[in-house]
Amino acid sequence: MDPPLPHLGLHLLESVLRLVQVEELAFLLDEGELAVQVVAPGVAGLCGRGDDAPVGPARRRERSPPMTDYGAIDFFRDETFVGDPYPYFEYLRAQCPVQREPHHGVVMVTGYEEAVRIYNDHETFSSCTSVTGPFPGFPVPLRGDDVSELIARHRDELPMSDQLSTLDPPAHPAHRALLMRLITPKRLKENEAAVWHVADRLLDAYLDQGEGDSVRDFAEPFTLLVIADLLGVPEEDRAEFRAGLQRPEAHEPGIGGTGEETLKHHPLDFLYGRFTAYIEERRRRPREDVLTGLATAVFPDGSTPEVADVVRVAANLFAAGQETTVRLLGWALRTLAEHPRLQGLLRTERQRIPAFIEESLRTESPVKGDFRLSRTATTVGGVELPAGTTVMLVNSAANRDPRQFGDPEVFDIERANTRRHLAFGRGVHSCPGPAGPGRGPGGDRAAPGPHDGHQDLRAGARAGRRPALQLRTDVHPAWTDRAASGVRHRRR
Repeated sequence: MDPPLPHLGLHLLESVLRLVQVEELAFLLDEGELAVQVVAPGVAGLCGRGDDAPVGPARRRERSPPMTDYGAIDFFRDETFVGDPYPYFEYLRAQCPVQREPHHGVVMVTGYEEAVRIYNDHETFSSCTSVTGPFPGFPVPLRGDDVSELIARHRDELPMSDQLSTLDPPAHPAHRALLMRLITPKRLKENEAAVWHVADRLLDAYLDQGEGDSVRDFAEPFTLLVIADLLGVPEEDRAEFRAGLQRPEAHEPGIGGTGEETLKHHPLDFLYGRFTAYIEERRRRPREDVLTGLATAVFPDGSTPEVADVVRVAANLFAAGQETTVRLLGWALRTLAEHPRLQGLLRTERQRIPAFIEESLRTESPVKGDFRLSRTATTVGGVELPAGTTVMLVNSAANRDPRQFGDPEVFDIERANTRRHLAFGRGVHSCPGPAGPGRGPGGDRAAPGPHDGHQDLRAGARAGRRPALQLRTDVHPAWTDRAASGVRHRRR
């Protein structure tokens, strides 16, 4: 889970709260309802189809049709839980916070403490399958009480095996050090200026349309361009990146799909090609720019990484950081649009925006889970796990574990322990970025912007309409697809 960048979410939400010339936000949803209730100072009540929901103590509400046999449904292949997996997670936790599902033998970890225990134990649990889990499966049978040697010998045969999120120590800290060269306080401060510039430019164009989809027309290009700036992609090349990464092929099924498609070993060909050219050229002819700093970075032991090592770090940051941040923004926008009074609170008390973002991350994690593979036999939560066991750390379930978070389905921006959520993982693979109160430069700043001035954003639902934008309709339940449903603005 290394790549996603926490600081981008703060800037994105600050920018969204400046969409104040818009007089109406309309969700194109099938049911027009949220899966959580919202509680904020003076803003208590049920989620619903606008601001007419009754105000009062939050109550639990059924979100999915009642089911009597959750175990009969294949979580990884069936689309039943793609839109709302939380009833299934609650079912699993009620059985045991560490529960093996029957279809693929994956141990589903829905408990908070149990998930943290595994995240922090990289010696027992390998990250080699963190992206793929049980698909396509390990290349060879994993037999015996200690399969560490088998993992080391065959891990490179797995899809995505060259990505930072799948590496184990000692390779992982060395490659992560290259990434951290890009996330210094100085570089993030420079990137902050680009955030405001990109936001102003995109918002002007977005609002001038009179109608648009906030994810497709704003969140996606905004996040892409901000990460492009962070990585030092030349201004003249950014339109090409936007076109290349938003091609229809970019959203074809693969990792994250519920179908039977074969995974590509290198699905990031566009980014690999572009960053290979950048790094090779900067090593030949250094400049005073970010890409040169990346090209000349060295491992902690002083050795020079191969070009491919640097390229993989940059490409992984670009791809993973973009999609997860867009998903966070989609869910946060949805929550705001359904609750105009909450919008008003955050506009007048902007110091609450970081807490709002943290609670958004807790209630709807951009990535629902990570996988791990046990090297040796161990016990977690009183459950024995043999060597070679695939476990799924279900972040979004752990973030709603009532043993850790009281009234977990209530969205409460005054929740005292919200920042303990697992949306960024834990341990050696926790997402890099600032960890201070604002989780990013300027995150606690409440500076007004040029679009301030109108206080009325409204949300509505249009029955029978599909979402305006769906990143993947067959998305794997480990991802949060419903958070990416488009929010449309329309001027009256």
